[in-house]
Amino acid sequence: MTVNLSRTLGHEFAHPELLTRALTHRSAGRNNNERLEFLGDGLLNFVIGAELFRLRPKVTEGDLSRLRASLVRGATLAEIAGELELGGHIKLGQGELKSGGFRRHSILADTMEALFGAIYLDAGFDAGRKVILALYRERLRNLPDSQSLKDPKTRLQEFLQARHYELPEYEVLTIGGEQHRQTFRVRAHIADLDLSLEGTGRSRRGAEQDAATRLLESLNEP
Repeated sequence: MTVNLSRTLGHEFAHPELLTRALTHRSAGRNNNERLEFLGDGLLNFVIGAELFRLRPKVTEGDLSRLRASLVRGATLAEIAGELELGGHIKLGQGELKSGGFRRHSILADTMEALFGAIYLDAGFDAGRKVILALYRERLRNLPDSQSLKDPKTRLQEFLQARHYELPEYEVLTIGGEQHRQTFRVRAHIADLDLSLEGTGRSRRGAEQDAATRLLESLNEP
């Protein structure tokens, strides 16, 4: 199975033990992929960051950071792992195996990073870069509009600043529910427009983002 995975990745390992370690979750023993994950994370961030810098020469640092974050986040890595059918190759402990750990996004994402780290150790930076760029080829060709990656609070702030309005004030109205399942209700107020709307979320930040989204919608700025 690992031979097929190597072919899918486009990298034949000179040191197959690195591939074995990259596919070994911590639940399966001490010789696991956590250190490789750390290494692969750094490699992935640099390679994607450098490629975005090349592809988007006029984009600001903030927008480059948002673009990179959208590409290296766990959800995207898990998608790539799914395309590779990686779950069936991961070595898990009995507990994780029984609970369906091979489908868990966090495990899939961490294993992808460990694979990048393993390739780097096996053959160097250029080999790791080649594999990463090949796996990200379509995503790099179809990059989202950087504006769409901004969170609602940031977009609302920029909307107001462009019109020389005061920034909104956020006030927590209530916190309900049990400690591990709290619900926050927040009011966002724009004094210059005499406009207030409420939002809810599982965290204060989430509730503020929800309130900001509602304000943007009311201002016809989706």
